Amino acid sequence: MLNFLCLCRSLATMMKSRRMKMLLILAVLSFILVHFHFLPCSNDAPTEEKPSPVHILILSSWRSGSSFTGQIFSQHPSVFYLMEPAWHVWVTMYQNSAKVLHMAVRDLVRSVFLCDMSVFDAYMSSQKKKSDLFQWETSRALCSPPACDSFSRSDIITAGNCKTICGKYPFSKVEEACKTYSHVAIKEVRFFDLKVLYPLLTDPSLNLKIIHLVRDPRAVFKSRENAMASLKRDSNIVVGSQRTKGEMGPYNTMQVICKSHVEIYKAGRQAIPSFLKDRYLLVRYEDIVRDPLARAAQMYRFAELNFTSELQQWVHNITHGKGQGEQAFDIGSRDALKVSEAWRRTLPFQKIEKVQNVCKDAMDLLGYRLVHSEKEQKNMSLDLLFAQNSSE
Repeated sequence: MLNFLCLCRSLATMMKSRRMKMLLILAVLSFILVHFHFLPCSNDAPTEEKPSPVHILILSSWRSGSSFTGQIFSQHPSVFYLMEPAWHVWVTMYQNSAKVLHMAVRDLVRSVFLCDMSVFDAYMSSQKKKSDLFQWETSRALCSPPACDSFSRSDIITAGNCKTICGKYPFSKVEEACKTYSHVAIKEVRFFDLKVLYPLLTDPSLNLKIIHLVRDPRAVFKSRENAMASLKRDSNIVVGSQRTKGEMGPYNTMQVICKSHVEIYKAGRQAIPSFLKDRYLLVRYEDIVRDPLARAAQMYRFAELNFTSELQQWVHNITHGKGQGEQAFDIGSRDALKVSEAWRRTLPFQKIEKVQNVCKDAMDLLGYRLVHSEKEQKNMSLDLLFAQNSSE
């Protein structure tokens, strides 16, 4: 009897031990399953990574159609866009030359591309709001969630409507919004040398593509005349306050601008370093207004963006309106083709000759034909003003 009781106790102990072992094994298996389910996979297990953002720099000069071209990108629902963020650098450090400010401008642009908006702390008040950002209302991304809840991200949003409704949001919304987009685009007029951008083009954290927008210097000159007061500080930084004075002042500024376009074009199209291959696109504003849909499609392909039917309709409507584009930064609907050639009817031939003299190299290189008489100026069609289609 005693032996039987001992045997029963041994069996009970073994069963208990087995049950404990099973429970222990189940606990270990559960931990392993939870661990591998919630933690990132190892390098051996392929995962679907979020594509790297595409960074687009629209590189141009004042009064060259860059605000309109910027809107082609701003209105795209995949693009976070800022218009001339380096304005803040130039306003704060206006005592310096454009060349001296190149580094500060480049650093700011890089930070914006990476959605690090703390860079503006050096140029804006600590109490800044989103509406303190230069021309913020021209950015559809800052007029829709998460930067503003009044519009949808897929809406075409005018600057006027946005400014009225979306101005009171905190500055932190700028960075928050930027991080939600697949493309970041900046329009900037404060670079005069493509080589300054080489560190950005070789930066592994950036996927930078450059659209170099140019316009007929005679049209630029006429448009600058209409906006002379608003461009005074910028002109002083470009050529120095002494060289902006007198009759030759406007031509001195044009000479520097035209020379910069020549240098940028040569660096981008003629002496191309390997890291610039397929990352530089020259576009003439006149080609955009002559065939807006084709040129918008070309720029979208270059930037790896789709051209939706809604955007095609918007591009057509904004270039086939009745507006004359007379106000600085006006990006409303207009007769874009008529506006682009208005200089031929309104700019005196004596001024045309002077502009052609200081910008001859740029005009030759970029395919703009010289006008040799007042009669030729009035009678020449827009098509005949092009010596070659350099933007192809």
